[in-house]
Amino acid sequence: MTSPQNDFAIYCCELLSSVGPCTAKRMFGGFGISTGGLSIALIADLGKGEKLWLKADKDTRHLFEAAGCERFVYSVTRDGVKVAKSMNHYSAPEEAMESPGQMASWARLSLDCALKARKPGVKAPPTAPQKRLKKG
Repeated sequence: MTSPQNDFAIYCCELLSSVGPCTAKRMFGGFGISTGGLSIALIADLGKGEKLWLKADKDTRHLFEAAGCERFVYSVTRDGVKVAKSMNHYSAPEEAMESPGQMASWARLSLDCALKARKPGVKAPPTAPQKRLKKG
């Protein structure tokens, strides 16, 4: 975990750990969460408190919406007019916030989206090391 420390960011990294070791870095007043150099989630407060926002794409959007997840929508001001913008991130399902086991399938979806979106030349995150059997 990178500093500055934030208990919620640490907890979210633990929740997402089924896809690999996660790090949280300060970003735009919140945190970006990545594993293996791939961004899989954000922590941001859009006015209702800090939330974990998972990476999605056009192929997974319907799964998040079916689970009642909220789309990441924020406002910017252009020429004195507020304009709504959105990102391909959705709030994590409430029940998935309970444990890494419940978050595992959502974390995998977000990692898959990050893998599909990565630029050429970026390596995939390392897999968990295999246990070696002792010769006896």
